[in-house]
Amino acid sequence: MDFRKQKPIYLQIADWLMEQVLQGQLVADDRMPSVRDVATQMGVNPNTVVRTFDYLQQEEIIYQRRGVGYFVSADARERILSHQRREFLEEDLPLIRQKMKLLGISIDELTLDDVI
Repeated sequence: MDFRKQKPIYLQIADWLMEQVLQGQLVADDRMPSVRDVATQMGVNPNTVVRTFDYLQQEEIIYQRRGVGYFVSADARERILSHQRREFLEEDLPLIRQKMKLLGISIDELTLDDVI
């Protein structure tokens, strides 16, 4: 049996930063808040935020300018949407389908009115 574990803190911070991009609060080529500022705001160790920034840089959502800081990549929004869609399809949807099957809910029973 596969138990779904809580996401690591650095990934939860990454999700929050990606949400900022999707909401337009951070846009292409905007300077990211400093590691220290994010750590203070989130109440975490700065090393956790460094790990978050490393992850976002590997995903090409942010990039670093030496001596200046981190910036939002030009195609960050598209990369985030792709990443979150993939995560939904691979992780969330199978759990939803399993729960629907367990409860005997067919796809025909779902309507937008039921969800909202």
